[in-house]
Amino acid sequence: MVFTTHIFIFYFLPLFLLVYFNLPHAWSNLWITIASYIFYGWWEPWFVCLMFFTTVMDFFWGKVITRPGATPAQRKIALIACCVTNLSFLGFFKYYMFSAETLNRLLAMAGHEQFRVLRVVLPIGISFYTFHSLTYIVDLYRGDAKPARSFTNFSAFVALFPDLVAGPIIRYKTLAAQLDYREHTVPRFASGIAIFILGFAKKILLANPMGHVADAVFNAAQPGALDAWVGVLAYAFQIYFDFCGYSDMAVGLGRMLGFEYLKNFDAPYLAQSITDLWRRWHISLSSVLRDYLYYPLGGNRRGPTRTYFNLAVVMLLGGLWHGAKWNFILWGGYHGLLLAYERWRGKQSLYGRLPPALRVAITFLLVLFSWVLFRADNLTEALHYFGAMFGLCPGTPASALLAADIYTPLAMLVMLLCVLFVFQPTQAHEWAKNSQTWPRVAMLVPVFVFALVVMSSQAFNPFLYFQF
Repeated sequence: MVFTTHIFIFYFLPLFLLVYFNLPHAWSNLWITIASYIFYGWWEPWFVCLMFFTTVMDFFWGKVITRPGATPAQRKIALIACCVTNLSFLGFFKYYMFSAETLNRLLAMAGHEQFRVLRVVLPIGISFYTFHSLTYIVDLYRGDAKPARSFTNFSAFVALFPDLVAGPIIRYKTLAAQLDYREHTVPRFASGIAIFILGFAKKILLANPMGHVADAVFNAAQPGALDAWVGVLAYAFQIYFDFCGYSDMAVGLGRMLGFEYLKNFDAPYLAQSITDLWRRWHISLSSVLRDYLYYPLGGNRRGPTRTYFNLAVVMLLGGLWHGAKWNFILWGGYHGLLLAYERWRGKQSLYGRLPPALRVAITFLLVLFSWVLFRADNLTEALHYFGAMFGLCPGTPASALLAADIYTPLAMLVMLLCVLFVFQPTQAHEWAKNSQTWPRVAMLVPVFVFALVVMSSQAFNPFLYFQF
């Protein structure tokens, strides 16, 4: 199920809230689990079986790790068994086809017979709920969290539908106390509605129109230079408002239920360096990679060379986490090299002495180059697109048809709005703090109604991060 559908808005969410607020507190987490399984199984019911199996397994391993009298060896074996099992599931569903097809290409180059590749369906959100469970187990092993008081609490944490399929990546220790008790107040519920509406509007009114422009250009056989720059700019706005919009909706829904999530974005396109960017973009993933990969590898404690190596490895794996494509690996490597270079310069970019506006502009330009790698279907298309951006691949007569499709008054208006919104510091969280005031209600209601009307006219357009 998708947040931006009439089924969710008019049926699932009202029914869920009606039951939720009329149940005794002792039953609320069970209802969250049941409803979340319905939400998740809407696409493909068997996905629920996999998530339930891993949830039971992780709850069991958590009990083994925290069992009174457990020896260090037993605790370590339980940790390793849990990590290997979870990562094996993730690796098979997400990377089997990529690995098998890569091996087949190598076999073909060597003149050997290729084998048949099994077609594997990727369960939506498996990366996110796997990370949720792994952070729980690792925190238990480190002593940074206490075990879930009941299987109902743990299953509600893993399956919590606001963040289930596209994050943010929530750690159990962040929600542990709230799973036991959470306060429901009118101001909190109202601010949750406000954040949800803002995220909903970002997705419907900004991300989807920009997605149409980006798809038209990236799918064009021979875009002109200006078209290529407009296309990657549109994609930069699409992926930001798509993912930030989803995160806002997740935070808003969580707040309606009494949960407080940390914000996942903090005006990332205002970053003045790549280091600054990764403090602002997908904050939950950045913090997980830092705490569960970068620090265990040694962080910056083993000398400069090891620090640069650790940064590169973390970003390469971060790219691979996004998907089984060489494009994602190169995207991660690109950011890893930039981060390592800035660390070598004392966390200062090469352009760190320029005025702030120029630092923001150059950082944004570097990010645009990375988005070409992220968006292109393969490396060949990425290179072709870079060539188009720099005029090395002159446009064809079909470019006139492309221009008629992307340079419409509506598309240009939406792009202008995107520019205005991404380059201002106020975020949905801050704006929604006083959302129950009448002026803000008067602003939110027509925006939501207009977004609902537009949603009904748009083709199905799921969130980009569903595929990761």
